[in-house]
Amino acid sequence: MGVLVAVEGLDGAGKRTIVGRIEDAAVRRGASVTTIAFPRYGESITADIASEALHGSHGDLRDSVYGMALMFALDRAAARVELRAAIADNDLVICDRYTASNAAYSAARLGGGADSDVVSWVADLEFGRFEMPVPDHQLLLGVPPEVAMGRATGRAATETDRPVDSYERDADLQRAVYGVYGALVENDWMSTWTWADGDDAVTEVLALLS
Repeated sequence: MGVLVAVEGLDGAGKRTIVGRIEDAAVRRGASVTTIAFPRYGESITADIASEALHGSHGDLRDSVYGMALMFALDRAAARVELRAAIADNDLVICDRYTASNAAYSAARLGGGADSDVVSWVADLEFGRFEMPVPDHQLLLGVPPEVAMGRATGRAATETDRPVDSYERDADLQRAVYGVYGALVENDWMSTWTWADGDDAVTEVLALLS
């Protein structure tokens, strides 16, 4: 069985870039690697509906914390068989976002912390009822909210398929999410964690293959 690593962080933290760097470095070491990015926009109906809600569609769906969390969880649940097969067939599987994103954003939207009821609900829903595989390790990219938001805005200006959504525009929410993420790291929520960025982030994940 391979190692399942979830890379977490704010929108604009550089998750896609770090996932690519980790993949390249692991392959150079001779490891077999698969990556999957959540939400699976363009592939999953529930992910697309959630995205549309974040851009103003579907009435008051966006206002429901649990409703939005369920949409993102259903997206992952639909990929469960694919994900388990990837873990069985590869040395390393990297998720660009995973369940901790659901926990962090939901708690922050409700004004709570890592010990709030919604965090337990996310764990019970995704790892319990939906039987998603538990990560072997989770990596939080240590990019502050102001930096991440600037990157997300700049990205939207040059990539027309990645417009800034209502979560990304909310500075207070992004700061709160970053705080919840930090508490999840400190509590080793569902697995061990590393809080790093850049070369350090790559090194921490590669060490899991030793």
